[in-house]
Amino acid sequence: MRKEPRLQAALELRCRLGFLGHKLQAFIFLMNFVMLYKFLFLFVYKSQLFPLDFQGFLVMVGKPVLHYFNGRGRMESIRWLLAAAGVEFEEKFFETREEFEKLIQGGTLMYERVPMVEMDGMNLVESRAILRYTAAKYGLYGRNLKEQAWIDMYVEGLRDLSDMIMYFPLSLPEEKEMNLEYILQRAITRFFPVYEKALRDPGKDFLVGSQLSWADIQLLEVILMAEECKPSVLSGFPLLQEFKVRISHIPTIYKFLQPGSQRKPPMDEESIKKVKKIFKFENGMFLKNMSTIEAEY
Repeated sequence: MRKEPRLQAALELRCRLGFLGHKLQAFIFLMNFVMLYKFLFLFVYKSQLFPLDFQGFLVMVGKPVLHYFNGRGRMESIRWLLAAAGVEFEEKFFETREEFEKLIQGGTLMYERVPMVEMDGMNLVESRAILRYTAAKYGLYGRNLKEQAWIDMYVEGLRDLSDMIMYFPLSLPEEKEMNLEYILQRAITRFFPVYEKALRDPGKDFLVGSQLSWADIQLLEVILMAEECKPSVLSGFPLLQEFKVRISHIPTIYKFLQPGSQRKPPMDEESIKKVKKIFKFENGMFLKNMSTIEAEY
């Protein structure tokens, strides 16, 4: 009879120790999991060994939201950059002048201008600021200051050419032929030779460094815009032809180039009328814009 209480107490102690042991094992497992997660997060984020879209998934909190009209304009390069990085984004379009003014009155537009992108808790405006932030965030802005300087030089030159093509539909009817000739002449004699030369070194797959950058993405965008003006515009630039094929087959970019993506088509007459009403553009914007660019040379 005396042994039974002792046996019962021993059994109870054993059960308690077993229960505590299981809790301790569970705690150790949880801590190991947390440490492993932190290690993997830092490794993937800091390294370039994984695709950009996977890195973007890890650091992105919510999808970026793009506010613009349903067309190319200044927002198209931002769409290209996000798509190339493998980042999903949402778009909110304004279709009328009244809807645009309502957005302005909401107080989220610094300088009362678009494009505007909601990202990382900010309302980002000014297209170059948005592009630079996006490129840096997703590893498309070079590995050091020297590479960033080269990227900046290349994209600023590309902006001049893309602006010409963007404003071309706003040419006066009697000036369209002259303006198109001007665009193509500048593309062939001033801009494309720079990028052909940059790709001349053996094994040079990208404009800057050894990995895809903002400059490569914008160059492909502008090449395709120029080919919409004249399909044979690259006939004298064999390296740019190879570059176009090579960059177009990067999986995230290839996906963006497919029908049904968020890439926007060239403006037709109907969309031109709508844009003129929204932004109060006037005829002859091409020459006015070009005079500003010419003054910088």
